[in-house]
Amino acid sequence: MPHPRTTQPARQSTTMVTPSRITLARKRRGLTLAELSRTTGLSLQSLSNYETGRTSPRSTTVRRLAEALGFPVGFFSGHEIDELPAEGISWRARTKTPPRTLDAARAAGTLAARLYDWIDEQFRLPEPDLPSLPKPDAETAAEMVRRRWGLGNAAAPNMVHLLEAHGIRVFSLPADSLEVDAFAVWRGTIPFVFLNTMKSVERGRFDAAHELGHLVMHGSDDKHCSGPDAERQANSFASAFLMPAAGVLGHMPASARVDQILEAKSIWRVSAMALTYRLHDLNLLTDWQYRSVCAELSSRGYRTGEPNGLEQRETSQVLTKVFQALRTKGIRPADVAAELDITVEEMNSMLFGLTLTTVETSGRTAKTDGRQRPALRLVSS
Repeated sequence: MPHPRTTQPARQSTTMVTPSRITLARKRRGLTLAELSRTTGLSLQSLSNYETGRTSPRSTTVRRLAEALGFPVGFFSGHEIDELPAEGISWRARTKTPPRTLDAARAAGTLAARLYDWIDEQFRLPEPDLPSLPKPDAETAAEMVRRRWGLGNAAAPNMVHLLEAHGIRVFSLPADSLEVDAFAVWRGTIPFVFLNTMKSVERGRFDAAHELGHLVMHGSDDKHCSGPDAERQANSFASAFLMPAAGVLGHMPASARVDQILEAKSIWRVSAMALTYRLHDLNLLTDWQYRSVCAELSSRGYRTGEPNGLEQRETSQVLTKVFQALRTKGIRPADVAAELDITVEEMNSMLFGLTLTTVETSGRTAKTDGRQRPALRLVSS
């Protein structure tokens, strides 16, 4: 008598994934393995095995991970991604900022660097033009960069445009990484700066100059690019770069009053506190006068904000021109995001909040056609 046929359950096929991409996506969302386990219902051991490559997840599991982490399924099967180097990043207040916050910001920077790689394949971008000045003091280093870039003693122009014109790739930090303030890093021979766009315009300009100081004076040497001494040097560089001594001494009187400082800060487009510090640094304010001015500015709200400050935020000229040029070729932001296997929202978080086009999450993927790459010619403003 024949035995009844036993029905075998269908096997679910595994999906080839790139383990490091799971880790990158998890860090981008600021999650630990335990938190991702609770979110997805997957065991901690399974997630650890996926990230180390000991086992491969099933296709249904990849979809669960993609949904939980907010990435397209295709993101997890792409090639290895060169992460921004952990060493050499000029983190501020590293000891006070949770490691997961730093990891999330670094992961966001890594995704922005991938966007840069894609753009670099389509366009000719300015070559980096930064001197390496590890020995001069901050004041001298700032003067040398200003001289090299032909700024003289005039106020610095739009800082984002200025950095981009000299080959620095500038992106914005996403809203979930704003605890970090800003950071800079060398990725091979390419310098990157990531800025917090939720600060006042004046403080954003100072952050840009501060990160420039790190790139110029500290390079990618982790021994010198972070810590209290490096932060003080970068602050001094930013102060000297934005408010050159000759210009300030030629314009500001000794013992300037608060109202004079508030009127003059628009010349250099800096915060009132930054100008006050610079006046003290140049011996135009005594210690007592400096403390008195700071106290009065603080009482007027200038320690935590910039009342009646600049309104026009400095945004990227390169990224604006890139997406304008792509639009003329019929390539939408959604197409670029699809090419990178990220969401449009993720990409927009890197772009200074520029309203590029109406977001469309579907459509063709942008492809290169081998034609000559359009040049981006930048002018400082």
